[in-house]
Amino acid sequence: MAAIHALAFDRPWSAPEIAQMLASPGVLGFLCHQEGPAGLLILRLAAGEAEILTIGVAPRARRRGIGRELMITAVGAARGLGAEAVFLEVDDGNAAAIGLYGALGFGAVGLRRGYYDRGAAGRSDARVMRLDLTPLCD
Repeated sequence: MAAIHALAFDRPWSAPEIAQMLASPGVLGFLCHQEGPAGLLILRLAAGEAEILTIGVAPRARRRGIGRELMITAVGAARGLGAEAVFLEVDDGNAAAIGLYGALGFGAVGLRRGYYDRGAAGRSDARVMRLDLTPLCD
């Protein structure tokens, strides 16, 4: 997971950081293999809500539906474990990810200014998005 994270992010999490996170209560990890490790997603569940802590796809595996598959799997798991909503934060400049999340039913609910540290590139805003999981029928 750390190897994929390192390929996908400017400020990657280390293997010990990921292991510690996955050992925490309510945290689930999802790993996609496609000719080797291709994508990861880490989800935290608490108090009837789920939060996508990270999702990343190795550059060699992008544009193959892996991110979508990981999201669908994680949202299904969250729903099955009783979550009523899923939240995530995404770089406001990441149009591809925002498009994917929007297509899955997520809507923007806020903006965190200067949330991401891009090193020499400065800071960027995080768009906070939410997906309602409450059933339409009783």
